[in-house]
Amino acid sequence: MKVSVDRDLCYGSAECVHRAPEVFAFVDGFGVVRPGRDQTGEDPEILEAVEKCPSQAISITEAPRSAPDRP
Repeated sequence: MKVSVDRDLCYGSAECVHRAPEVFAFVDGFGVVRPGRDQTGEDPEILEAVEKCPSQAISITEAPRSAPDRP
């Protein structure tokens, strides 16, 4: 799973940082995903951040699968 913040929707409430500070940071007035933390499982704190984001700027999508190696 991949977590991301849509900067066009985010209005800087910092709810994500409050709910999952190890995954989200507050930079230049917007919530962002910390470097290296975009790939995630179904962490309850992240799911709560998605649910409680007042601007609905956080999304979780399935990470693209790599093509299998061919002989």
